[in-house]
Amino acid sequence: MSYSEQLDNALNRLHEEGRYRTFIDIERRNGNFPHAVWNKPDGTSQDITVWCGNDYLGMGQNPVVLEAMHEAINATGAGSGGTRNISGTTVYHKRLEEELSDLHGKEAALLFTSAYIANDATLSTLPKLFPGLIIYSDALNHASMIEGVRRNGGAKRIFRHNDVAHLRELLEADDSDAPKLIAFESIYSMDGDFGPIEEICDLADEFGALTYIDEVHAVGMYGPRGAGVAERDRLMHRLDIINGTLAKAYGVMGGYIAASAKMCDAIRSYAPGFIFTTSLPPAVAAGAAASVAFLKRSPELREKHQQQAKALKLRLKGLGLPIIDHGSHIVPVMVGNPVHTKLLSDMLLDEHGIYVQPINFPTVPRGTERLRFTPSPVHGPREMDALVSAMDGLWAHCALNRAEQAG
Repeated sequence: MSYSEQLDNALNRLHEEGRYRTFIDIERRNGNFPHAVWNKPDGTSQDITVWCGNDYLGMGQNPVVLEAMHEAINATGAGSGGTRNISGTTVYHKRLEEELSDLHGKEAALLFTSAYIANDATLSTLPKLFPGLIIYSDALNHASMIEGVRRNGGAKRIFRHNDVAHLRELLEADDSDAPKLIAFESIYSMDGDFGPIEEICDLADEFGALTYIDEVHAVGMYGPRGAGVAERDRLMHRLDIINGTLAKAYGVMGGYIAASAKMCDAIRSYAPGFIFTTSLPPAVAAGAAASVAFLKRSPELREKHQQQAKALKLRLKGLGLPIIDHGSHIVPVMVGNPVHTKLLSDMLLDEHGIYVQPINFPTVPRGTERLRFTPSPVHGPREMDALVSAMDGLWAHCALNRAEQAG
């Protein structure tokens, strides 16, 4: 067997299907985001505007966050020095976990190096704690949740996306005495739709199930203090485990769960993904804690963020572009073809200095390829005008159909 030839074949398939992913070398400029510099492969550079970042509120350049990180790195150095069990627990990690437990109104929180790891480690560990556990997972849950459920070795049931009636059927079909957990998201990042939190909590109460919610695309941005959609809807107390990220609205890095003290203690004690992973650098934990504390008292940023998303959706709808609008901050423009999606992305970057990555299979189903824009409070009128004008011209240039809104 020629291993090199097999690798060539695998990569060529991606190129032929228009799904080969290209990393764009960009330099974010502190204090000037969403503007950045694109370092091209030919050695030249170009000024660009980033329209696909997950630093939703611009907190990655907030002076409060940067000052906290500088103070921590000056005080402690670069890395944490080990896992949480072996020298990797510092005052910064404890402070951040206290901020997060307070944010979600839970007894405790547990830090991980990413929300992906938090989902994977927690969901794969729960059957060790509850033998015979059945996990009911929404069909469109994030890859990290799918992986955690797959790896845990326990029973799983997949219910149709946001279909509470189907979830009820699955729950009714199983042993009433079996331990159960329902895993779902508050905002699904590809379409921007909301999970039916209250209805799922009602079912969980009826069937004696635990609830596990991923609020990754909502923490910092929804609710009076930024705890997410569950806080906005006054439902946090009904959720057993809340997963969140520090890498999106909070602008830093890391993930976590918030739950009861016993639950966090058990995951801490049993999850290999926590036990054997070096902890976040103290400076990262310090910056994240400062960001969480800042956004608890900054509702005006969340309001401006929502206004920006509404404005962009309204203007793209006005052009007749097929966007999905479920009322969240995520703005997907449906293209439906991987080659066309990549072409639009390339032309926006090359000709207009607008950076938005194409979203193709397997992130979304085939035939639903899209561009996904993430407006923020730091995208001003000039940036939005440039984007809308470019999309108007390129959509016509590529002879794509203008249609009714996709959702």
